[in-house]
Amino acid sequence: QVQLVESGGGTVQPGGSLRLSCAASGRIDSYAMGWFRQAPGKEREFVAATTWSGETTSYGDSVKGRFTISRDNARNALYLQMNSLKPDDTAIYYCAMRLSRWPHLDPVEYAYWGQGTQVTVSS
Repeated sequence: QVQLVESGGGTVQPGGSLRLSCAASGRIDSYAMGWFRQAPGKEREFVAATTWSGETTSYGDSVKGRFTISRDNARNALYLQMNSLKPDDTAIYYCAMRLSRWPHLDPVEYAYWGQGTQVTVSS
């Protein structure tokens, strides 16, 4: 059983930046990792994911060019750098682990989830 704990959320003005972190209680170096988000009244949405090595990444269309996912397997950590934030980015952001080396866009494919961290973009 792996526990994932997100941090780094908060309130930021439009155009601002935040960096989310996800700390895992166990090793993550064999597994794909991803970030998802869920806004009130909406389904959980794919944000970004990385393969086990971090060499390949993928992004949701709404965040391409603004968000960057990265990982540090030595520290069992996952990150999401979010720039040029918009009000539509407001959501709870979740870190997730898939029991495969390759990521997937569907959240049901991920076995472990963090509790989430709130990101609010507002002036």
